[in-house]
Amino acid sequence: MNDQRLRLDLTELAEEVTVVDLRDRTLRTSRRLGIQRAVATSAAALVLIAAAAGTALAVRPDQSPPPLPADTPSVTATPTPSADPTPSTSTSGAPGSPPSSGSSTSTSTVNVGKLFYGPAGITGAQKVNLRSWRPGDNPVRLLALPELALKGNVSVSPDGGRVAWVESDDSSEQTLFVADVDGSDKQQMRPYVDDQCLTPVWSPDGRHLLFRAVEAMGGGGRSGVLDTRSAKKTVTWWTEQPGGCHALWSADGRTIALTSDGGVTLYGTDGTKKRVVPGFSADGWRSNDIASLSPDGSRMALLRRTPGEDAGDVGRELWANAVVDTRSGKEVVLPLGGRELRQVYFQSDGSMVVRVKAGSGYAVLLVDEDGKKLSETAEPAALKDMQILAVVS
Repeated sequence: MNDQRLRLDLTELAEEVTVVDLRDRTLRTSRRLGIQRAVATSAAALVLIAAAAGTALAVRPDQSPPPLPADTPSVTATPTPSADPTPSTSTSGAPGSPPSSGSSTSTSTVNVGKLFYGPAGITGAQKVNLRSWRPGDNPVRLLALPELALKGNVSVSPDGGRVAWVESDDSSEQTLFVADVDGSDKQQMRPYVDDQCLTPVWSPDGRHLLFRAVEAMGGGGRSGVLDTRSAKKTVTWWTEQPGGCHALWSADGRTIALTSDGGVTLYGTDGTKKRVVPGFSADGWRSNDIASLSPDGSRMALLRRTPGEDAGDVGRELWANAVVDTRSGKEVVLPLGGRELRQVYFQSDGSMVVRVKAGSGYAVLLVDEDGKKLSETAEPAALKDMQILAVVS
């Protein structure tokens, strides 16, 4: 009986142990499956999120391009801090804050136009390329012109499409030419044209050129307005012949400025005298070089010489160290941030493109009619040995 009882007890114990083992396996299996399902579900979700993110990045319209190498100029405008809200009252080279390394974008509708460049000095090269640059883009190489013409008398049309210049041949005959800025459609306008004093300048409509004809052997001459689009290259001659150099034509078409007797005189477009700009005298401020005239003729940028300083020769200089009110002769304050002013060009909306020294190169400021700086852009290093010849919209 004891043996039988023992067998029964062992059988019951074995059955109890087996039940416990199966239940533990079931629980462990259940937990593993739960974990696997959770992991699988999480992995699937991550895959879906990654796919969605990849699709979004692929179609995102404002995605930035990959960075360029450090020595490769960017063709996109570089965002920079906002413009200084308080213009500086300094107008000359006193020490000041360093220039911005990029362009300051303004919400104003005023923009910097296209800048055209030529050599700042004479190197002896036979021909040099005219160049253009718009902030945010790379400089563009345009037609090649004789260096003397590009430095001393070239004129860019207000729309930036054509250039006029005077060049001399082997017999020293000075001929007026016009061409598109890429060098195409080159046309000879007329021979015996002044290439140093009253050099050709475009009218606001980009069709006419004010110039001075000279006699074949270098004698006296007369001034007139040439219609470059007419079949016979018609000239309307001025009845009065003002004695002056380096004409500028205001964008409103009403005023022409000329340097004369160490100062500046304003004329009508028919050559009749309007008035002398005050503030210049034989023993005071003098200038033989004006660079830009405001759209209504009320302001001008020029290279003003200090009393007693040599006023320079008849050759054209486009550097500027002052902006002057043509009615009062008083200097206009510009927001230079203590930096040296080098060039100023008025745009057709009255704003100014102002070039200042910036380290070993230059920066270009956009200044509105009220004297507020709207933006600043570092000029490409490739242009540091050149000067601005014109700014067009």
